Amino acid sequence: MSHDFAAQKAETYAVWDEIAEAADLPDVADIDYAFVPVEGADWDGAEAALSEAGFETARVDDEDGRPYLAARLPDQPATAMAVWLGEEAATRMLLPLGFQPDGWGFEG
Repeated sequence: MSHDFAAQKAETYAVWDEIAEAADLPDVADIDYAFVPVEGADWDGAEAALSEAGFETARVDDEDGRPYLAARLPDQPATAMAVWLGEEAATRMLLPLGFQPDGWGFEG
């Protein structure tokens, strides 16, 4: 089954619009992405690929103790397009390495 990038993009823009309506957003922010592993995920390969592309990475456990890979792009324009471009790039890198996208957020 192939990944539906059009649906992922539509969801990203819809979530951005909800956030933008509810709050004043910064001009620049650190954008964080979460990726969950599937069985056999290549953690080291994923971190290396992301690092080479300019992402900061960390292995993190969610509130239920399930591990995920956090990827951050620091000092990005706080726009839906910037969120999507980073999300799309990271997703394309990580799908073949056994990770699925699981959301994003930002700190500004």
